[in-house]
Amino acid sequence: MRILLIGGTVFLGRHIADAALARGHTLTLFNRGKSNPELFPHIEKLRGARDGGLAPLDDRSWDAVVDTCGYVPRIVRASARAIARGRYCFVSTLSVYPDYNAPGLHEQWPTATIDDPTTERVTADTYGALKALCEREVDPARALIIRPGLIVGPHDPSDRFTYWVRPRRLAPGRPERRVQFIDARDLAAWIVALLEERATGVLNATGRPVPMSDVCGPGLTWVDDDFLLARGVAPYTDLPLWIPHADDDVRCARPIPQRPLADTIRDTRAWDDARPAGPRKAGLTPEREAELLAGYNRRP
Repeated sequence: MRILLIGGTVFLGRHIADAALARGHTLTLFNRGKSNPELFPHIEKLRGARDGGLAPLDDRSWDAVVDTCGYVPRIVRASARAIARGRYCFVSTLSVYPDYNAPGLHEQWPTATIDDPTTERVTADTYGALKALCEREVDPARALIIRPGLIVGPHDPSDRFTYWVRPRRLAPGRPERRVQFIDARDLAAWIVALLEERATGVLNATGRPVPMSDVCGPGLTWVDDDFLLARGVAPYTDLPLWIPHADDDVRCARPIPQRPLADTIRDTRAWDDARPAGPRKAGLTPEREAELLAGYNRRP
């Protein structure tokens, strides 16, 4: 199968490239050549830009396209029209659902709307609704819409899961609280397998629920949700994976085969250890963590 991958050199895209090549497919990358251009030296690379730089795609066709980096409907529309043939796999997000932390969420739930559908300003408030509009820019007859939850593993630029594989002292809420995420390598292999079977439609994409204690490990102090909220700790930003007073409960029509959680933790930690030392993008600083623990331990 001939696959065009839009992006392909940062996180999920690079794992999709690895999965496609491992299964013997012919891969072409289309991107600006700015992120990790040294990757995949032996495959075809087309340099261009999604916004006004699609000329390298002229008069070309592929059996399937994977779009991992579409955020604005106008730009996704242009890409889908430029590549008018073949299945179009658009990687969306669970954030298209207005309340993706509600129990029993599944693919038939309504998606978010936005007051100004012409806006191209991607913020925390507009992200989900814009992704929902992006989904509609692909012809349903050839569209495979993937809605992932938190994607984790080596090369994760967000550092959200990575925060928990490093030594910590504080954990939020209840140890048994269920959380869901998916290793990028498992998601990538699943997407390639769906393309091979010519799948279309909309699919949620996250892993089985696991207790938060399985992610954090032993020896932590579990701090009450209300204590953290009262002190201005931001869910998912200051403490990744933390949604106060809630358990993840996303239903997936096509469950994703997953590697053991221990393997994801081990490999993420090894990748993180190989990076230069310094602050990461997500999570509490050690000083803030110590301050919160001291206050929690002083409670009457």
